Amino acid sequence: MQIFNFELGPLGVNSFLIIPENSDAVLIDAPEGSFDAVSKHLAPFGKKVGALLLTHGHWDHIWDAKKFQDAGAKIYAHPEGKIFVEESGAQNAYMFGESGLENPKIDKYLYDGEILEFGDCKIEARHTPGHCAGSVIFYIKDKDIAFVGDLIFAQSVGRTDMPTGDFALLQKSIKNKIYTLPDSCKLLPGHGEFTSVEIEKHSNPYVSE
Repeated sequence: MQIFNFELGPLGVNSFLIIPENSDAVLIDAPEGSFDAVSKHLAPFGKKVGALLLTHGHWDHIWDAKKFQDAGAKIYAHPEGKIFVEESGAQNAYMFGESGLENPKIDKYLYDGEILEFGDCKIEARHTPGHCAGSVIFYIKDKDIAFVGDLIFAQSVGRTDMPTGDFALLQKSIKNKIYTLPDSCKLLPGHGEFTSVEIEKHSNPYVSE
């Protein structure tokens, strides 16, 4: 299993490409420009993206999702985030989304504690509302890493002032779904620098252990 990071789009979204053995590739989030960048990167491997896992449905994380779906990828997202992922105009109506977003359809709903298997890669989905409805993080135990979307950042947390955001719920999600991971677990957020459970437990000014 190999993992690659692409920082793309106008808001600098971290998109993560997982290349398992004996399986199509898996992509976590699809910011603007990811379809071309990821397709080019995968060409030498002779693979394509078979599954696109969405941490949440904000426009900067799903901009190229429809392109991946049209090319054969299955879209995975939590049902509570359906309005952001699927409904045309929801981004502009509820937040500062850009015009021109093509909405995909969710192929498979994700639920808390569900284990997804792609070749030699096992990914646990954890439902983590707070930043917005339908937020999910993805934990790979074998690699001791978690893709945490916009729930938590290095020394910071995701915004909760947009529709369906809730700071108390975000704190609860971080304490119950991130701080319960091993201290050594590396946290790969949707924006900015990587961090770890141990670092954030002891020094995050918004959510302490």
